[in-house]
Amino acid sequence: MTTPRPTPDPAGPQGPSGPHLVVMGVTGAGKSTVARVIADRTGAPFLDADDLHPPANRRKLGSGHPLTDRDRIPWLEAVRGRMRQRDRTTGCTGPDPGLVVACSALRRTYRDVLREVARPVFFVELGADPKLIRTRLAARRGHFASRRILESQLRTLESLGTDENGIVCPVTLSVSAIADRVLAEL
Repeated sequence: MTTPRPTPDPAGPQGPSGPHLVVMGVTGAGKSTVARVIADRTGAPFLDADDLHPPANRRKLGSGHPLTDRDRIPWLEAVRGRMRQRDRTTGCTGPDPGLVVACSALRRTYRDVLREVARPVFFVELGADPKLIRTRLAARRGHFASRRILESQLRTLESLGTDENGIVCPVTLSVSAIADRVLAEL
């Protein structure tokens, strides 16, 4: 007589896994600020995808030249690599939150690259208000990307589809209100 094997816990040994959360939108929308607040509130690790841009991308963005898909895909694959790395994390004693990522993810095809991970990905689109974003960019200091890329990003932006996992929050809301709305959805 054989002893039945225990059914494995789908949550794994470290507890339930939360989704990766990607705060997306055009330059100046507040992605990094919102993502940091959400990461702080949830205790999840934060990743600013801008930190993974290779020097050539940074030079292009700094000079006001928009990135091409050829520029973006390796960068998005690097972001996805960090998300996958988190998926393999072991040794957590409680629930395992996914990463909270600030990443433009302007097109659906870019978001498709980011979705190729082991856990669900929840997108938070910071809905563009071009006038407000232009004002923010005029006041922003120390960021490598030129404010001249905004117009091309607005043309490139494909809003979340109704079949995509996520929500759209207008950038006119406060950071705290956006974080509250996201946490209520999750």
